[in-house]
Amino acid sequence: VQLQASGGGLVQTGGSLRLSCATSGLPFLNYVMAWFRQAPGKEREFVAALNRSGTRKNYRDSVQGRFTISRENAKSTVYLQMNSLKPEDTAVYFCAADSTITHYNRSPDGYSYWGQGTLVTVSS
Repeated sequence: VQLQASGGGLVQTGGSLRLSCATSGLPFLNYVMAWFRQAPGKEREFVAALNRSGTRKNYRDSVQGRFTISRENAKSTVYLQMNSLKPEDTAVYFCAADSTITHYNRSPDGYSYWGQGTLVTVSS
């Protein structure tokens, strides 16, 4: 099983980025997908999650209305569109997958598979 995250980079405040997480080796349709992030010196925190069909989305409050999680099942890929970025969004972003979650789980302990992370830096 592999989760390959990409799309991070350096962007100015107010800018946008789209992260991608391409998966392989797992039946993508059976998996709830999520994004987490971890800033230096901080714990990993939940960002967004999406159920198998893509009909239920859940976001942390601080990104609600700015970030959008989506999935393209034909490509076994999950995306995170990030708009109106702020310096406090700076972190390494990780995608995660699990087949046992019903709709979403905000705890990193609930996910079985993880990508390697992609760095997002938002300059002020």
